[in-house]
Amino acid sequence: MSPGNTKQRMLDSAVLLLRERGAAGVTVDAVLAHSGAPRGSVYHHFPGGRNELVLGAVRQAGDYITAMVDASVADGDVRQTVERLVGFWRRALTRSDYRAGCPVVALAIDSRESIPEAAELVREIFARWRTSLAEVLSANGFPDARAKRLATLIVAAIEGAIILCRARRDLSPLDDVHAEIAPLLGE
Repeated sequence: MSPGNTKQRMLDSAVLLLRERGAAGVTVDAVLAHSGAPRGSVYHHFPGGRNELVLGAVRQAGDYITAMVDASVADGDVRQTVERLVGFWRRALTRSDYRAGCPVVALAIDSRESIPEAAELVREIFARWRTSLAEVLSANGFPDARAKRLATLIVAAIEGAIILCRARRDLSPLDDVHAEIAPLLGE
């Protein structure tokens, strides 16, 4: 397997571990065991060790969601954007038997002391999501100030619903959030 594939396997494994175990659960040993990568590949691909690996995984996960939002934004339909996000999380939660949460939230919650760079990365990712959503809301006729507030509401509500879904082991919190946000976005 080529080095690029090894690095990607390690990042994908770190994302999965973040989603299911939180930042504290992403250890070098856990990533190696999950990815099947040889021990020496960690410091070859991630000279900064565990912290660099975790940050790279969160960046990758953040970029994935950003791309999903941006693709929906390009379509110009804010309701469709929210439906895609809710659909993505419905699938992720059910496929993982409610173990998969948001890797960005995982890093935000339990990495302050161990990964100092985490706070800035998390702020940047949430800001990108909010900005993209605010842009599509503005394009759909919402005044800029309200578009920013609604974008914050969408991100916060969906992220909170994901946590509640995991705790309850059902999708009803995500469905409730979707049902309450949809009317705010217009017909």
